[in-house]
Amino acid sequence: MNDSQLADLRKTYSQRTLSEADVLPDAVRQFRQWLDEALAAKLDEPTALTLSTVDAGGQPSSRVVLLKGLPEDAGFLFYTNYESRKGQELARQPLAALNFFWPGLERQVRVEGRVEKAPAEMSTEYFQSRPRSSQLGAWASPQSQVIGSREELEAREHEFAEKFGAQDPLPRPENWGGYILRPHRVEFWQGRPSRLHDRIVYELEGNAWKLARLAP
Repeated sequence: MNDSQLADLRKTYSQRTLSEADVLPDAVRQFRQWLDEALAAKLDEPTALTLSTVDAGGQPSSRVVLLKGLPEDAGFLFYTNYESRKGQELARQPLAALNFFWPGLERQVRVEGRVEKAPAEMSTEYFQSRPRSSQLGAWASPQSQVIGSREELEAREHEFAEKFGAQDPLPRPENWGGYILRPHRVEFWQGRPSRLHDRIVYELEGNAWKLARLAP
């Protein structure tokens, strides 16, 4: 496909509308409502999100992770290796952005906020609820570090399988756990015809959410 063909790819969005009267006063509860609708629609990977962080030099980086909870309807929970690139970047600068895109519903949600580590007991409970193979994978993978080969990674997995024997569940590695993003800005985007999309943004002022409509 050449550049001209790429430029000609278009889709008209016309499924739904979004107005200030449609949304709940709390941003995270409104997100939960949209997530429930994405789950009910049986979309592919409805909990997938793009997580963006920034390094010490100001270079942003993004990757897809999975949402694993909305604790107390006050934050967005995901899990990872604390020594990964994103973990190191969050340690230096605990601000991040999340982006959810549900093309089947012609919807997008953008979230910005401050990130903190989840309580250790929460991380352990989730880690030990995962399949044993995933637990072993977390022990075996020095996430984001250079490795010599696939065989090296598989050998590490085998070593940890032998180390732990029949133990199940495994202990949680100290360098693996959850993060909770506490949002201060959440934007809901609904695709509309003529690219005149509906955009409703929530911004946290004190303990209350202020709503506004943005131009598309």
